[in-house]
Amino acid sequence: MKKTLIAMAAGMGSRFGGLKQAAKFGGSQKAMLDFAIEDATAAGAERLVFVIRSDIEKVFREIVSGKYENSFDVRYVFQDKSGQPLPLGRTRPWGTGHAVLACADEITEGFFAVNADDYYGAGVYQPAADFLDASAPDKCALAGYRLKNTLSENGAVSRGICTPDENLNLASIREFTGIEKISDTPLKIKSAEGEIFGGDEYTSLNFWCFRKDFMDILGEGFEKFLSENSKSPKAEYYLPSAVDCAIKQNRITAKILPTNERWQGVTYQADMPAVEKFLRESGRI
Repeated sequence: MKKTLIAMAAGMGSRFGGLKQAAKFGGSQKAMLDFAIEDATAAGAERLVFVIRSDIEKVFREIVSGKYENSFDVRYVFQDKSGQPLPLGRTRPWGTGHAVLACADEITEGFFAVNADDYYGAGVYQPAADFLDASAPDKCALAGYRLKNTLSENGAVSRGICTPDENLNLASIREFTGIEKISDTPLKIKSAEGEIFGGDEYTSLNFWCFRKDFMDILGEGFEKFLSENSKSPKAEYYLPSAVDCAIKQNRITAKILPTNERWQGVTYQADMPAVEKFLRESGRI
């Protein structure tokens, strides 16, 4: 099956304080997205689709994506120009579900969908590729990280906490905010909603793989979302919520692909030194 990598890179980077998609690491000056492209293409991705905003196109192509244009089938999708215009006063894109939906015309078969500013680890791509090759159109999958492997030492994060069934199918996914460690021994992690976690919970970091048919489900969900939120300055159409809704409607099943990979990300500027140290020790830079 031909596979595409969709890299969602239209975020505003408000907590980071700049265009974190272009943050570089080590002497090789690689951005987070460079690692995703290396790992996805090694697992068989042939097309790269970058979801960006029109105002960052020039710097994004100069610093991150332009070097791939002669080696791969590279496409650009501008989330801010796709579908429903933003209401007056709103600057944020419509969310990750809309970001993926905006790529519908660029997808032919199976695809990975990832955040451009997260490091997922090389070990998640091949199992996802194998799943796509073997799966039916009504099945998707996500990389299931352990919550303890996804925290930032420099501030709270938001995470989608997964509830699996006995076969590691996703029963539900719920977004929690303000997640941070409050105790090492025993390990305790608390969310802004007051939930306490032990750290081994399966967690979504927006690493998904789908067949093309899922775009129809996304489109229907986005239409419903807009009917209720077209004037909202903040509401977002989140990809995990769209999947969760489709599961509850028995339209799709989602398999959790367990991984012990450690997430790395640049949510905050202060994350940069630790991320660079991790990448160097892992032999990626």
